Amino acid sequence: MPAGRLIVLVPPASDYGITTQRIWEVAIATGRHIQLLSLCKDIADEPSLHRQLVLMSALLGDGRISTEAKVEMGMNWVDAVKRNYQTGDIIVCYAEQRDGFLNKPLNQILEENLDSPILILGGLYPERPSRPNLLLRVSLWVGVISIITGAFLLQIRITSLPRDWPQTTLLILSVIVEFWLIWVWNKLFS
Repeated sequence: MPAGRLIVLVPPASDYGITTQRIWEVAIATGRHIQLLSLCKDIADEPSLHRQLVLMSALLGDGRISTEAKVEMGMNWVDAVKRNYQTGDIIVCYAEQRDGFLNKPLNQILEENLDSPILILGGLYPERPSRPNLLLRVSLWVGVISIITGAFLLQIRITSLPRDWPQTTLLILSVIVEFWLIWVWNKLFS
């Protein structure tokens, strides 16, 4: 039995009837056990999502393949995968999965951020036309504009200090903190 598992990234509300057969075929072909991993963004959805994974796990499990179901809370697939990934694992995602602020394919996001093998399964569920979540986009931009405005007002106050090395140091630090806050805020929405 080769080392490692198949870590299957299961989106919420996926059609487990279609996907389980393909995942089972890959598991048998590779001789790997399966970890079903799903990302829950709302605590209220966690019980139904966990039931979905348990049902998928029951459909996949047999004497040769063991399965595990796990729901991670959060908004970032990369962080969820990093918490569960072990050396030798293969990450499995659907070609139709999209994520992040720019609604990029999940496999691209994973390839950019992880140094691990990724298996992409296509045609498992119909790709729905993506609708940008207006509330998330507005929240992102309100946060970025607030950070920039706050930093600007702070820097105005700093420039009223006597022109000396402390003023310069504070201005440099405020710019660094401003960029860091924008980066963190952006990561929350990607």
